[in-house]
Amino acid sequence: MTKMLFLTDPYLREAQSRVIAHTAEGGLVLEATVFYPKGGGQPGDSGRLDWQGQRHSIATAVKGEGNAIVLVPAEPVPLPPVGAVVMQHLDWDRRHRHMRVHTALHLLSVVVPFGVNGGAITAGQGRLDFDMPDAPQDRDQIEDALNAYVEMDARVSDGWISQAELDAVPQLIKTMAVKPPRGAGDIRLVRIGEESDWIDLQPCGGTHVARTGEIGLLRLGKIEKKGRMNRRIYIHLDS
Repeated sequence: MTKMLFLTDPYLREAQSRVIAHTAEGGLVLEATVFYPKGGGQPGDSGRLDWQGQRHSIATAVKGEGNAIVLVPAEPVPLPPVGAVVMQHLDWDRRHRHMRVHTALHLLSVVVPFGVNGGAITAGQGRLDFDMPDAPQDRDQIEDALNAYVEMDARVSDGWISQAELDAVPQLIKTMAVKPPRGAGDIRLVRIGEESDWIDLQPCGGTHVARTGEIGLLRLGKIEKKGRMNRRIYIHLDS
């Protein structure tokens, strides 16, 4: 398994680690990584590895077998051997923009109080698919509400809850936009706001900024009809 350093410190940009495996497709697995793997609508991180005077560009990171995270080189090159120690460097600007968009989408799920059945993130925009029959008519109100939450500079934090604890507090599930998967061990909860006065609380394995003020000004984008009960809403980072 790979230790996921981004879960405990999403602001960690560099870290040394040891190669523990190669994959048949030409990727490599590290003992611990700062690279977030593609999942939950968030793209995998890019960056580079430095090793004995050599530099390997990493195009993305994906989930491998078990709890392994596979780093995918940008081009086919000889990989550092198993046991080698490498230095990881994130493409920080791209990652940070993913963090800003991801946190903004949590706010969008609060402002538009309908079920969410899909989403995607890029470095400049994000979108959520809502289980709603009609497009919202109050575009300005939605944008103003999003930016009001940004201006609050609310704290973003996380914690863990076991499935048994979650089952013992069924009312907590009613506060979550997405129900957690079963059988995957403890469930990570991301909270926006304070424990006694939160804005949003939902299970999420992605990376987020530490405070909503870090998101910056948001612009509401297109609202598309994707089905009888599906409206897709885009938001954009202003810079």
